[in-house]
Amino acid sequence: MRGYLMLSVAVLLALTGAARDPLSAADPRSLEIGRLAGLEAIQPCEMPAAAQRRMRTGRSTQSAAGSGGLAKPVRHIRDAYPSYASVAVDMVRNEVVMTDENLFQVLVYDRTENTPAEAEASKPKRVIVGDNTNIEFQSGVYVDQKTGDIYAANNDTRDTLVVFSHGSQGDVKPVRQMETPHGTFGVVIAEAHDELFMTEQHDSAMVVYRKGATQDESPIRYLQGAKTGLQDPHGIAFDAKDDVLFVANYGYTHDVAFTDKPKTGVNQADNREGKKNWPLGREFAVPGSGTINPPSITVHARTAKGDAAPLRKIQGPATGLNWPTGLAFDDQARELFVANDASHEILVFDAAAKGNARPKRVLKGAKTKLANPTSVFADTRNRELWVANFGGHSATVYDLSATGDVTPKRIIRNAPDGTPSLMIGNPGAVGYDPKREEILVPN
Repeated sequence: MRGYLMLSVAVLLALTGAARDPLSAADPRSLEIGRLAGLEAIQPCEMPAAAQRRMRTGRSTQSAAGSGGLAKPVRHIRDAYPSYASVAVDMVRNEVVMTDENLFQVLVYDRTENTPAEAEASKPKRVIVGDNTNIEFQSGVYVDQKTGDIYAANNDTRDTLVVFSHGSQGDVKPVRQMETPHGTFGVVIAEAHDELFMTEQHDSAMVVYRKGATQDESPIRYLQGAKTGLQDPHGIAFDAKDDVLFVANYGYTHDVAFTDKPKTGVNQADNREGKKNWPLGREFAVPGSGTINPPSITVHARTAKGDAAPLRKIQGPATGLNWPTGLAFDDQARELFVANDASHEILVFDAAAKGNARPKRVLKGAKTKLANPTSVFADTRNRELWVANFGGHSATVYDLSATGDVTPKRIIRNAPDGTPSLMIGNPGAVGYDPKREEILVPN
């Protein structure tokens, strides 16, 4: 899960109780949250999504320590620019759509946009943003090539899939939305079968809906269990010819078991209530069952359900997989593209690859401008490969056959060239290490 970060030191102080000790903005002690509050050296405190929304929109932050008054933060740690999380091309209308997990928006550009070297950034044609959009921490995106509709998955705090019609912009309501399990990430549609697939990272599952599902409609089936090989799944792609799904797995998983009295105390059953075909959430996790396994790409029959084993798996040291996030499939060349985040590269496998298979080719190097790629899209009409670079404030475009250290054909930047990207996911907690004078942000 990638996400938006704007840490407010005033909020941190308030939540830990340290705001009772007045500090000036210039006081070097102002970050020593743990020590000033009389807490442990590394003391976590929550940073709710609601507080992030208020600060993101420029609203004042209410102090938790005062009597209801408004308090200005001492300073912020935030990325003021978008962070592209996912990319999809509308090949019919010559537009490219990107989700931005950092500022909670969907950005639409002309497909041929190429940011001039001297420009600060490219200006999108349209932006979908605002409270009415129900957008938060968006990850996967899918574009219906017939209608231009945009399907976007909220990954962390809203537990919904939102759908916008082509041409939507501003603070508009989705034309349709549906409740999802917590932590959905990738989304793809098997158009001929009218089925929508979503990966669910936290509980190592995949859910399948009718394409036109809305509101509290139940999935038509789901895939979850030890045999499935799903382990913290993220990206997903569909091969219509072989009728199979490719799923990228980071490798973390745990067992789940239904019980009337959930063991973990983490209750996420709100959306589950009254629904069929709903994967078991973290409240049903079996304590002590968690494992971390090598990353993999699992290949599943489209009709798979329950605890069905994959048809095959790509896994092993020769594959080069480390943090496989996004997937794309070229149905003409029969190739699978993998955004390999940790090593700033794109791996390309044959559609039939299995086991400890080496990639057919690798796109990597300083010239490529790849920086923590999290999403890929195969534009088969224009024979182009699109990459969303979460760590580079950019989307880069290459020939679909590109290999090695090649220069992008085009680049869309959303920030001045060279601007650092914080690359911090949704921070559920923060801590301070006074010995090293470092802020610790688990994601």
